[in-house]
Amino acid sequence: MKAFVIGATGFIGGAVARHLAEAGHVVSGLARSEARAAQLRRSGINPVVGDLECTLGNVVSAATGVEVIIFVPQVRPETEFRGVSALLSALENTQKTFIFVSGTGVFLQRTGGAWSQDCFAEDDAFAIEPLAASRFEVEKLVRRAPSRGVRGVVLRPPLIWGPGDHGHVALTYRSVALTGAACYIGEGLAAFTNVHIDDVVQLCVRALEVGESGALYHAVGGEIPNRWIAEAVAQDMQCETRSVTSEEATQIWGEFGSIVMGGSSRSRSPRSREQLGWTAKRTDMLTMIGEPRLRALAAREAKDR
Repeated sequence: MKAFVIGATGFIGGAVARHLAEAGHVVSGLARSEARAAQLRRSGINPVVGDLECTLGNVVSAATGVEVIIFVPQVRPETEFRGVSALLSALENTQKTFIFVSGTGVFLQRTGGAWSQDCFAEDDAFAIEPLAASRFEVEKLVRRAPSRGVRGVVLRPPLIWGPGDHGHVALTYRSVALTGAACYIGEGLAAFTNVHIDDVVQLCVRALEVGESGALYHAVGGEIPNRWIAEAVAQDMQCETRSVTSEEATQIWGEFGSIVMGGSSRSRSPRSREQLGWTAKRTDMLTMIGEPRLRALAAREAKDR
């Protein structure tokens, strides 16, 4: 199989691209610089140098020469929408597979650190988080792609953890470096469903193999309230925990980080389990606590103050 991973130098796309290459597939990956291209070559991935903003035509051309396109870059919403629209137009009536990796941020609830009873399966209705409105429109484009002769599939993983992630555990370690305490917002009961990066890769593989055209698949591994994360980090770092306001959180994590750390985004994955036979193998995000890379991150942040 020939696959093109757009986002192959990132956390999720890199893991997917490396897995496919190691499995013997011919994998190309988008790289925005020669340095990133060299990184891909070392992993057995053929680089396509370019980006979705300045050289979109080259990206589209590369996509037409493969059987599978996996779209998972971290780009601006308008760039994401324009890129996916152009790719789907170029792939019309080819029956090629286009996998779009979204995220459960589309139904994030700004609870200010409070728990939410809402937990969404693949086709449950929800109020769209305003910052993710464009992404939800992209999801709809991809799910409608079968009517245009493209096998479109959407994956919607939650918070993804694993080597090199920048999620809630890493952010909590950073709060220790910046404040001297492991911080959480409000009551600290807000929670994101989470999943390990290896399980996301397996979900992508199963979607490629047997995923239904036009379908949406969630990926659920576990769920841990933010205060529990802070308590585990505090124990590791021999410090206190601290509840902060949303305003204080913005000073610690920035505006977007404050929204994420204070919000709830809980999901279920019945379709992934029933249609794809997928289940998460790694379910305890707190097994990361104490990793040298997290402690080093905290030390580096403290040094930079």
